[in-house]
This record gives sequence, C-alpha cells and structure tokens, in this order.
Amino acid sequence: MPAVAATGTPAVTRRGSQTAVPCLFMRGGTSRGPFFDARLLPDDPGLRDAVLLAAMGSPDARQIDGVGGAHPLTSKIGLVRPGATADVDLEWTFAQVQPGGTEVDTSSNCGNMLAAVVPFAVETGLLVPTGDRTTARVLTRNTGMVAEITVSTPAGRTGVRHVAYEGPARIDGVPGTAAPVEIGFVDTAGSVAGSLLPTGRVRDTVEVPGTGPVDVTLIDNGQPLVIVAAERLGATGYETPAEIDADEELRGRVEALRLVCGHAMGLGDVSERNYPKMTLVAPPRHGGTLSTRSLIPRVCHQSIGVLAAVTAATACVLDGSVARELAAAVPGTEPTVRVEHPSGAFDVTLARDPEDPRQVTRSALLRTARLLMAGDVLVPRSVWDPAPTVQEKSS
Repeated sequence: MPAVAATGTPAVTRRGSQTAVPCLFMRGGTSRGPFFDARLLPDDPGLRDAVLLAAMGSPDARQIDGVGGAHPLTSKIGLVRPGATADVDLEWTFAQVQPGGTEVDTSSNCGNMLAAVVPFAVETGLLVPTGDRTTARVLTRNTGMVAEITVSTPAGRTGVRHVAYEGPARIDGVPGTAAPVEIGFVDTAGSVAGSLLPTGRVRDTVEVPGTGPVDVTLIDNGQPLVIVAAERLGATGYETPAEIDADEELRGRVEALRLVCGHAMGLGDVSERNYPKMTLVAPPRHGGTLSTRSLIPRVCHQSIGVLAAVTAATACVLDGSVARELAAAVPGTEPTVRVEHPSGAFDVTLARDPEDPRQVTRSALLRTARLLMAGDVLVPRSVWDPAPTVQEKSS
C-alpha cells in the first residue's frame, strides 16, 4: 500500500478579476474532465456546485465559456481527497454536469473517470509511490463502493517515481496505446438501487405509454441499468451513436421506458437524474458476448461506461435475463464477458460464488488514463471569491 504524502496542498489564488483553482485536466478511460483536490473547493455544496458549473461553462450547451467538452462524456469532474479511514487511501466524488444543465449530479458513479484518480493522487502528492507498481484502495463517496486500482510508477533518472502513461494497453474508444490501469471492484451490487436486482427478479414486464408491455432486466452492479432488447423498441442494436441520437422517436420510446423503470427500481422520478442508464442489447456480431448501445441516459455513448459494462456483463450470466437470452454462452465461475459497443468491445472478468452463481463477488477490468494539462481553472470572482485569504497571482 502506498504511503500518503504529508505535503501541503497548493493554494487557491487570485488572477485579476478571477479566482484561480489548481486543477489537472485528465482523461480517464473514454471520458475526460478536470480533477481537483476537493479540500480546495468551498465546503458549502451549493457554492461548490456554482464553482464547478462556472468552470465547465454550463448551462451553455456549447460550454464555450468553460473547459467542458459540450458532451456528457467530456463534461465530467473528479474531486479527490485523502482517505478518512485506515482501510482507504483515497476518497473521490464523481460529478456529472450536463452541458446545458444547471445542476451538478453527484448521485451516480463513473468507472472511466475512476481510472484517473490514482494518477491524479500521485501527480499532486496525495500518494507517494514506493515501488514500480502502486496500488491504492479508493472509496467512491457517491455510492460507497471501494475499488483497488493499480498503476505503473517507475523511477526516473533522479530516482523519483512518477506515473507511467505510455505503454502497450489498448482500450476501444481511445486512440493508440497507453500504460494499463487495473481496476478491481468488490461488493458493487446495489450501488444506487440498493440491490443487484431491485425488483428481486431477473426479468420484469413493464407497461410503457405508447409502446405497451416491454420485457426488461433491471439491474445494478455498479451502475443502475435498464436492459432491453433493441428490437422491442424498433431498433436493431447495431446503429451508430449518431443514428440513435438523430432518431427522436426511438429516443422518445427509450426515455418513456426509463421513466417507468425508474419507479420500478425504487428510484422514484428520474426525469432529472442521470440514471438509470439505458442499454439496448442484441446478439453479438464480432465474436463477443453481447452487442450493446448505451444511452447516458438521453445521448448514445460512443462506447460504454465502465460500470455499465460491468453491470451488462453481470446480466449476461444471469439465467432468464434479457441479456442472457441474446448473449453468447459464458461458462465457468470466472468468465470473461466481452461486451461489444459502437467503438469495439470491453472485456470484464467476473468471479461468481460457486454455491450461488447469481452472486458476482468481484469484477476486474483494464482501463488507461493520461494527464492532459496542469494548471489553474479560472472562475469569475463574482461566483467565488475566497478573499481575503488568497494571494494575488501575477498574470
């Protein structure tokens, strides 16, 4: 286990009429966004959210006045702090900002951005590597989930260890190769919905206005998902994300189903929530286990989220589920499920309880991450001015 650094945190400063907040801009998996030391931001949640919205440029859909990328996958934020208990090295909060939205959602999780947490901690001194590989236990404050994350931390010419970003690992949805980030999840069932199968069944039939009865699997193994056969909603399951985004009638049927399933999963009115995510499934076409098209929740993902892949993979091994009905066979107590998505495929290795195959005890996968930019993100002092404690920073 790495030692926690005793170094102080960098300071929030002033730059002219703006407040400058130290920030690393990072890619985690197939997502990206700014990462902050959470201790530098306001303690008041409302003020903190105002700072984050200003930093991203929302609610302008283009996010032209901030660092957001005008898409849900590039409008994400990581907030990291030291662990508060001896069994956790780091705690992080994932924040989702919709480009045109006015709220910061910290109720769900993002396994892609999670891949950048340990690299961020090493870069900022929250963790000090002591070997060629650094493993940290990371608590997701959003959901209470703990993951063990391992990154490569070789020593440089001076003997100081650093995060290695270059390497042979390739993940679909990201160009080129990079150093692997190994993530192991334990006890992810019911991360938001309270249990793996919130209704207690592997398959439910729900009545959807304008569509009629629809068979679904409602499942949460790290991400609440509604899994539905694409064909039942008038799709093939092989459309491109652009084709799905352009099909307003299809997206309307998907959203109507999502609202009904939100209540069925015990999540209440989810019209303003980023969950449950919607997963349209079909038989695999490229040698995988299952073909997926994931909506997050109203825009089609260019690939699939980490925890959505874990949850969809879990559904593939549950007899009677909508996914299992369409999936290729996945025998064994530790199968590797290959989840096909628009950009390729995502491999998830599951460990199942031999006494109860419906119980998934662990999931393991590989991601990559990269530091893209380091510096300060600037927000107007009219949004947040922590004066008079901050220093003036020369332009």
